Amino acid sequence: MKKESKDNYTNDLRNAAQISKPTLMKSIDEASKDLEKLSSQAQLQWAFDQFNESFVLTTSFGIQSAVLLHMTVELKSDQKPKVIWIDTGYLPKETYKYAEELTNLFELNLVVAQSPLSPARMEALYGRLWETGLSKDLEKYHQIRKVEPLEKAFSGLNVHCWASGVRKGQTKNRQSMSNIDWIRERLTLRPLLNWTKKDIFYYMQEYNLPQHPLFEKGYSTVGDWHSSGAENTNTKGRSTRFGGLSEECGIHLNTQ
Repeated sequence: MKKESKDNYTNDLRNAAQISKPTLMKSIDEASKDLEKLSSQAQLQWAFDQFNESFVLTTSFGIQSAVLLHMTVELKSDQKPKVIWIDTGYLPKETYKYAEELTNLFELNLVVAQSPLSPARMEALYGRLWETGLSKDLEKYHQIRKVEPLEKAFSGLNVHCWASGVRKGQTKNRQSMSNIDWIRERLTLRPLLNWTKKDIFYYMQEYNLPQHPLFEKGYSTVGDWHSSGAENTNTKGRSTRFGGLSEECGIHLNTQ
């Protein structure tokens, strides 16, 4: 990870200015290599400068979400980018409280994306899709409650580029990701892609950022209440999610 210092940030912004939008469209691979040389804060600033109101961040208000959200505070602009939060209706109460805390702390320009199907209606029509033990039902659940609401929000906001806090060390799928890439016909920026758990820890410590309430209860990652659990001797990291059926919720996959 590139050291997130103010001196590096200033120098990185000069370098970022050389990565023009036309160049990006011409060669994603080259742009990704250039962005990788920049600090995460500079990558975020670059995307905001390039795409303006067509750039957003996404957040789950999960265990590590405070890092990327804090970086919006440091952006050099009179306005803040919109932050899209997918509220599935099945999040733990701790996540809802944490979302309120971070939204107020960072004065986020928050947009809440939700499925038009209420949890009760979805369960009446399709059952409790997360309980069947079938991958196809879990994928349907993710499509209804996460992917479709996010894509609808993207379209409504005319989003061209979105940033997320995914990291290579989280899943097998993410190990092959680049700093910027195409996902479902939009650009996605990954400023924290090469960060480690230690990088996250030290950043949160340096800026005194609040931890998710479930972190102290042994959670290293958290999503919906029914598909998340604390780590134990046999299960760690993303293996604690989705009953072991999947490491991904569909948002970061190039399928629709």
